[in-house]
Amino acid sequence: MENKYKHEPYKIIEYGGEGEIIEKKSRFIARVKATHTEEEAAAFIESEKKRFWDARHHCYAYILGAQGQTQRYSDDGEPSGTAGRPILEVVSGSGIRNLTVVVTRYFGGTLLGTGGLVRAYTQAAQAGLANSEVAVMRYGFALTVETDYNGIGKLQYLLSKRGIPIDESVYTQQVSIRFMVPCEEKEKLVKEITETTAGKTKVDISDPFYYKCAGEAFR
Repeated sequence: MENKYKHEPYKIIEYGGEGEIIEKKSRFIARVKATHTEEEAAAFIESEKKRFWDARHHCYAYILGAQGQTQRYSDDGEPSGTAGRPILEVVSGSGIRNLTVVVTRYFGGTLLGTGGLVRAYTQAAQAGLANSEVAVMRYGFALTVETDYNGIGKLQYLLSKRGIPIDESVYTQQVSIRFMVPCEEKEKLVKEITETTAGKTKVDISDPFYYKCAGEAFR
């Protein structure tokens, strides 16, 4: 049975950010990185331990896969459930996939208690994500459309109106343009292209795949 979530959009880290909070003199430093495998996640976690070698705790969470198939977290010595899981909940709730968040703690001398730790790790993870650049991945097709010079202006206007950027243009005896379209918009758009150019086009459609959407970035 096909997974109904298979083709849903998801978010990715474009540029990982860093956030820091202070709670009763303890420093919580969150750093975010795009990771696509558990090996990449482990390498990032290890690099953070070396970067902040004198810190007491390096708690983390990561979610990998378009549907978040792989999820791991660690409290790294903090009381169970007070660090790794709160970080994971922040990451999961963000809708971002293929990333690792490491929150490093420098102990300030005052115990924060279970509730205080959960709040601190949650806020630090949120700060790290807030300072990261995020983009959207959509499931769709690459369309290559060939037409004559009379039709290209009409196509450019149509795509502009639909908010679809042209990735590539080739001008020879004919004009060929390439662009991406989400699955749910493909059939309607192909029909509009045919109608707009009175059928004077050749349309090649790729197999579907996930692609990064231009103009759909979030902070």
